This record gives sequence, structure tokens and C-alpha cells, in this order.
Amino acid sequence: MKKQFIKIVLSCAVIAGGFSVTSCKKSSSSSKNVSRATGWKINAKEGGFQYNTDFKEQETAPGLVFVEGGTFTKGQVQDDVMHDWNNTPSSQHVQSFYMDETEVTNVMYLEYLDYLKSVYPPENPKYTNIYTGALPDTLVWRNRLGFNETMTNNYLRHPAYAEYPVVGVNWIQAT
Repeated sequence: MKKQFIKIVLSCAVIAGGFSVTSCKKSSSSSKNVSRATGWKINAKEGGFQYNTDFKEQETAPGLVFVEGGTFTKGQVQDDVMHDWNNTPSSQHVQSFYMDETEVTNVMYLEYLDYLKSVYPPENPKYTNIYTGALPDTLVWRNRLGFNETMTNNYLRHPAYAEYPVVGVNWIQAT
């Protein structure tokens, strides 16, 4: 009885595998100049739908990696045993974007500040706000319940924190 059941399951798996292999086989008309949706010719000399398939993609800047976008379900997707209904699932879409391979370190940001100082000298009244506006807010280390004055005073410029990520940079400074 058990052997007969295993034979039936195996034969069903082989048949299902055969169907999946034949259904995934590419047709001879699947080329760059034929629409996968309609089967019509694209960019045919006789006319019809014209589409530019010969283009260069965007070049990635140095130190950046491409992060592929996609969709995901935000919220609870399992049974809500407490029946709170305060976490309804919704589908979210995230666009593709580029991100730095590593975080910006204090040394990198100090190099940027040095560049700003050399190109836009803060002694010149026209450029004073450019350099001072780029300085990070070192007061982010202050906490009512803690004593972090050493971090407030030393974190950005002390050599011990050179390879640590820069903090206190707001969105406007980063862009």
C-alpha cells in the first residue's frame, strides 16, 4: 500500500515536471524585435510599433551600488488572534535607487569641509554661510539622561573617530 502510494506521487511529480519544462520553453518568436505581450513585430520596416531597443543604461557613479526596487506587503499578514485590526496589510512599492557602498566617515566629511573651505573661503562675506551651513550638528550627542560631552566635543575631529560614520548631518547638508 505504501509503495503504491509512493509510485503514484512520483509519477505525478514527473508529469508535473514535464508540463513545467514544456511550458517554460522559449518560443522561436521570442526575440528582441517581437512583443512578448502581443507577438507583433517591433521596429519593423513595414511600419507598426516603433520602440528604441538600442540604448545605453545609466552609468553608476563611483562608490555607489544599485538597489533594485520592488513591492512588499506592509502590515500583518497572518491571523489576528486578538482581533485588533490595527495593522491592516497594504502593498507598498519602492523604486530602484543608488546607495553608497559604505557610510560617509568623519574623515570623508572633513575632506569635504576642507574642499568647501578652499573653494568658498569663509573669510569672504559672500561665502560665510556655505561653510558654516555644511558643519554637522555635534549637539546630537547631548542627552538629558546621559553625559556625552566628550562625544559632543571630539567626535567629528578627533583621530580616534576618523573611520566612524559622520552624524548630525541633515537632509539639506547631505544633498
